[in-house]
Amino acid sequence: MGKWQPHLIGLVAPTLTFTCLLIGSWWMGLTILVVLGIYPLIESFTGTSTKTDPLQEGKAHNIILHIHGAFVPVIVLTLLWRVSVDGLTAPVWLGIVSAGLSTGSSGIVAAHELGHRRLRSWSWWLARIDLFSVLYLHFTVEHNHTHHRHWARPVDPTSSPWGRSIYIHFLRTIPLQIQGAWRARPKDTKRSLLLETLLLIGLVAYNPAIAVAFVVQALVAIYLLEYVNYLQHHGLTRGADERPNATHAWESRHRWSRWTLLELPLHPSHHLKASTPYQRLDTHDEAPQLPYGYYVMFWIALIPPLFNRLMRSSAQSKGLASA
Repeated sequence: MGKWQPHLIGLVAPTLTFTCLLIGSWWMGLTILVVLGIYPLIESFTGTSTKTDPLQEGKAHNIILHIHGAFVPVIVLTLLWRVSVDGLTAPVWLGIVSAGLSTGSSGIVAAHELGHRRLRSWSWWLARIDLFSVLYLHFTVEHNHTHHRHWARPVDPTSSPWGRSIYIHFLRTIPLQIQGAWRARPKDTKRSLLLETLLLIGLVAYNPAIAVAFVVQALVAIYLLEYVNYLQHHGLTRGADERPNATHAWESRHRWSRWTLLELPLHPSHHLKASTPYQRLDTHDEAPQLPYGYYVMFWIALIPPLFNRLMRSSAQSKGLASA
C-alpha cells in the first residue's frame, strides 16, 4: 500500500453522507452510526504508529485534501435540496446531523490547511467557501493571525485551561474568536459577518425550514472544529515571553485518526511551522500524547471529570509541571 492510500479512508464519511442524502429515508442517519459508533471501535484496534515520512511526495495528498474541501459545499447543497423535498421530518433531522459531521470533519481538514495557502489562491478560496458553508468565515483570520501567535497562552481563546469543560469552552471560545478576528483584521471580519448575515436572511426569506437545517448543520460542524481546538491545546500553557515548542500542543499517533484526518493529529508539528503541508508533518517525542485517538476522545470529552483525569495523567507522564 502506498504512503498516501490509507488517507483515502477519510473520504468514506463525506461520500457516505452525500450518497445517503440522495437516497433519503433513514439511511440519512448512517454517517452518525459510522463516525460516532464504528470509528471509535476501529480506532481502539488499529493502535498507534510513530512512522512518518516528512519528505514524501505530496501530490496525492493534495488531491485528497481538495476533495475533502469540495465535498463541503456539495453536501450542504444536497442537504438543502433534501429539506426542500421532504421538509423537516425525523429522517431529515438525522441527515442534518450527518451533514454537520461531514462538513465539520472535512471542513476541519480542508479549511485548516488550505487557509494557510497563498492568499487568494484557488486553494485559499476553497477554504473560504468551506467556512462560509458553516458560518465560520472569521476562522481563517483568527486562526492565522491570533491563534498561531498566541497558542498555549491564556490570551488565546482556543486554548483552554485545566478543568474547563468542552461545554464552557464551546460557549466561550466563539465570541472571543470573533473579537480576536475583529482586532486582527476588522475590515475582513466585518465583511465576513455581513456576508453570513445576508445569507441567513436570504435563506429565511426563501424557506425557513432550509434556514433551520443550514444553521443546525453549521452548529454541528462548528462544534467539531472547536472540539478539535479544545483537544489539541487543553491545559498546556507557556509564558508571555516563552518560545513555543512541541510540549505546548497535544499529539496523537493513533492510526485511524491520522488516516481519516490527513495527519491533523500531529498538531505540534503544524504549529512549529504552519506552512508545512499535512503530509510532511512529523512526530515529536517531547510532545504530550493524547491517551486515545480523536474519535474515542470525542466521547470522553463529553464527561468532563473523566476527560480531566485522563488528560492530566497523560501530561504528568511527560513531566509537565502544569499538570
